[in-house]
Amino acid sequence: MQAMVLHRPGQALRHEQRDIPAPGPGQVRVRVEACAVCRTDLHVVDGELPDQKTPIVPGHEIVGIVEAAGAGAAGIAPGARVGIAWLAHTCGICLYCRSGRENLCDSADFTGHTRDGGFASHMIAESAYTFPLPRDADPVKLAPLMCAGMIGWRCLRALGPARLVGLYGFGAAAHLLAQVLRWEGRAFHAFTRPGDSPSQALARSLGAAWAGASDAMPPAPLDGAIIFAPVGALVPAALKAVRKGGRVVCGGIHMTDIPTMPYSQLWGERELVSVANLTRRDGREFLDIAGRIGIEPKTTRYALREANRALDDLRAGRVEGAAVLVP
Repeated sequence: MQAMVLHRPGQALRHEQRDIPAPGPGQVRVRVEACAVCRTDLHVVDGELPDQKTPIVPGHEIVGIVEAAGAGAAGIAPGARVGIAWLAHTCGICLYCRSGRENLCDSADFTGHTRDGGFASHMIAESAYTFPLPRDADPVKLAPLMCAGMIGWRCLRALGPARLVGLYGFGAAAHLLAQVLRWEGRAFHAFTRPGDSPSQALARSLGAAWAGASDAMPPAPLDGAIIFAPVGALVPAALKAVRKGGRVVCGGIHMTDIPTMPYSQLWGERELVSVANLTRRDGREFLDIAGRIGIEPKTTRYALREANRALDDLRAGRVEGAAVLVP
């Protein structure tokens, strides 16, 4: 099998040949068809997340075909197409797991962070943490749904019933969530890096009522906002743009430090919350909605060996929508 491997944070991934692994009990071996590149992969490569395992194969927005199943991998037969997301394993017995918040499990494992992920031609996953996917769909179009789509959905659930929503950072997650907002009849404003005309044009094409720079105030107060960009300075900016009683959701797993701000920007019963990881329930709910809506991701394909270029393009803001590696 082929794999792009991180040996030390801050270094480029190395292309390696490895033996094809055999699935253990409760596991499946998946032949990867496509793996989208997430901003979290940048945080992994840059060493910005705790408990980083190395060497590691990054990638957690995976679509592939089950080639083999270990003992106890019930309900999944070879030949089935599955999706694999960030959450790879939870303990099932802690307070969080027993209360439906497995995303907060202290013993969790994460695909492409503590377990080898999808920047490869093959991978191993626990069958209970896979999602069944249709065989007649394009795997490249399905791949961004496995994290960008799912985490966007969890952020929207955390935001609540806001009618005018601000989306800060209009990349892979936001351009999928925009299609959900439009389907639900909500309005949204898109905030991008100053001067990012292509992303602003993409937002308008997806129904944005307004699109502009993240350092600008919107033409009307927002009912709520979701921050996808990992920039702490956007927190006071979003709070300033949200009306009294509004909520700001931080959707990233990592963010630069939030600068000091006057209490008046939070006052007025504004709320600031974060979203951590996602649950399998989030995944099932979002995939059901995505199928009903017919969500159409905007994707740019890269060969597996081009993983470093894809990461560089994502870091520099040269990717519209989602980058997807194809082995």
